[in-house]
Amino acid sequence: MNPNPPDRNVTGGEAAQAIPPRPEAVYPFDARGVAKRFRHAAIFGALEALVEGETMRFVNDHDPLPLLRQIAAHFGATVAVEYRHQAAEGVVIDFIKQA
Repeated sequence: MNPNPPDRNVTGGEAAQAIPPRPEAVYPFDARGVAKRFRHAAIFGALEALVEGETMRFVNDHDPLPLLRQIAAHFGATVAVEYRHQAAEGVVIDFIKQA
């Protein structure tokens, strides 16, 4: 008997194991919806979870220059930064996990 029938709902840790990461995937992260006191921890956690080739598309209401310096210091060349949109109302930045 198949222990994982196709109609079985998976949740939590099972879901992470059931769906393999896609290297070309782009995952949205809208920092505007995260409480300020949790933002940096949430962002660093999300970046740690990326595998090579995956992208976190980051949206924020301002250009996070101090955060970018922290990311560069922590991740070095393993996370590339590409601005997708930069305007007075906010930014969209792709963080791409490198080898």
